[in-house]
Amino acid sequence: MRSSDTAQIFFEDVRVPSKNLIGEEGKGFTYQMLQFQEERLWGVATVLTPLETIIQETIDYTRQRKVFDQSVLHNQAVHFCLAELATEVELLRSLLYRTVAFYVEGNDVTKFASTAKLKAGCLAREVTDSCLQFWGGMGFTSEVLVSRFYRDLRLMSIGGGTDETMLSIICKYMETLPSK
Repeated sequence: MRSSDTAQIFFEDVRVPSKNLIGEEGKGFTYQMLQFQEERLWGVATVLTPLETIIQETIDYTRQRKVFDQSVLHNQAVHFCLAELATEVELLRSLLYRTVAFYVEGNDVTKFASTAKLKAGCLAREVTDSCLQFWGGMGFTSEVLVSRFYRDLRLMSIGGGTDETMLSIICKYMETLPSK
């Protein structure tokens, strides 16, 4: 993955002096779980600008790219699709703002943060895939952002909890998970 320095690390026979211990011993997983909502909200916030950039660059490119003697943007399917994508980005922004407001008030935002992260991951795939299609072969070159974002924004559906994990959390709050 080019956008992340993700790698496997192994800790074998490691001892941490008690003076270097952060928090209580054995509570690392709990501490990680407590910060997930902030991580998920950060992920949603950081994906908004790239999505807007991709849409705007696609508008600019399709406006100047000619097919059959007219711009690609002239095609109703293209400009309607771009309008729908821009609308979805604004809806995601609204969900983020609402969730952050609840968080600042001290509320549990697990369901909302999971919903926003799920939507951000799905929307990142939809925007990059749709926009790349409008770029044609040029969309696969390393010179254009849509190609990089197509590859790198895919992480939004994996890091900080997969889409499937977000769905499980949402289902738990909806009380629709099957009982054991």
